[in-house]
Amino acid sequence: MINIYIILSTSTNLLVGVTNLLSIGQAAFYGIGAYLAVYALMTLNLPLIPTLIFVFLFTAVSSLTIAYPSLKLKGDYFVLATLGFQLIVYTIMYNWIAVTRGPYGIPGIPAPKLFGTFEISGIVPFLILSTILAALTVFLFRHLIHSPFGRVLKGIRDDEISVLTLGRDITKFKVWAFVVSSGFIGIAGAIYAAYVSYIDPTSFNLNEAIFILTAVLIGGSGNIKGPVL
Repeated sequence: MINIYIILSTSTNLLVGVTNLLSIGQAAFYGIGAYLAVYALMTLNLPLIPTLIFVFLFTAVSSLTIAYPSLKLKGDYFVLATLGFQLIVYTIMYNWIAVTRGPYGIPGIPAPKLFGTFEISGIVPFLILSTILAALTVFLFRHLIHSPFGRVLKGIRDDEISVLTLGRDITKFKVWAFVVSSGFIGIAGAIYAAYVSYIDPTSFNLNEAIFILTAVLIGGSGNIKGPVL
């Protein structure tokens, strides 16, 4: 669970800390990733790596539904837009019983298989898997933040007007930050669903979104070590 929250906080940090987009919709993408993983594992019978790729891509694409409309808003209005998205997704998860089973939840989620043969089941295999994914996430985001892309995001955080005068498309960079952050949050949801083998909407409610955001803000937005700790 610590490794899962490391992935969540590190991914959220790109959006909240580096780009200064205060979003309260992380738990929605967390839930979307979890339910997509259930579909991939139980319906499509995909192995582990294709499942993670499937979840990453579809969660990233789903983030565009909130990214483009909400990024036209500023300050508190942007926060309210992501809050509305969080509540809408939770309501859909809770009431779309034909797909999500609503408050009854989905039990019996099968353990994912690596390369279609080795079953990842039990705490030790999941500890190894989640540690590798958490370390990889921290490594990738650390390099991303210090890349030219990350420097533009930090420029947007500090002074949007200056970045505009340099000819940068601010909206495009914000959308990409949203997409990358949401994709990795979806991966955390996939690992969570496979690990606990049962999910219901209460795991992805507003309290969870606030907890993820709090980890970033208290740890120190804009850096990697603080939110991880």
